[in-house]
Amino acid sequence: MKKFIVTGALHGFLAVALGAFGAHALEGVLDDYGRGVWETAVQYQMFHATALLVVGLLMSSKLLGEVKQLNLAGIFFNLGIVFFSGSLYVLAISGIKVLGAVTPIGGVLFLAGWVLIIVSAIKHAR
Repeated sequence: MKKFIVTGALHGFLAVALGAFGAHALEGVLDDYGRGVWETAVQYQMFHATALLVVGLLMSSKLLGEVKQLNLAGIFFNLGIVFFSGSLYVLAISGIKVLGAVTPIGGVLFLAGWVLIIVSAIKHAR
């Protein structure tokens, strides 16, 4: 649906902006570890921004027909970006290691979103 195309584009925009911010404004601020964490956050945000665009397009075209699973996948991808990438951005800047405990929640949400796309595709194939 339109909401996932919009949020996917927004997350893509933010991934590019935050990637540039990390490369330029945070140069000399982040150590190698922090830079690696920041880059991982940007990378996963962009991957899942693209996934949100795909979910939105699949829902719009009714290509897979299963809107319920795709809707849930889009919600999980959005939440996954917030938990996974968001916690990594804060970790990279603050150095507060306990935030790393939040990151796997986002990872599980990403995995669940991908599984829901698989389920939707399998159901449509029948």
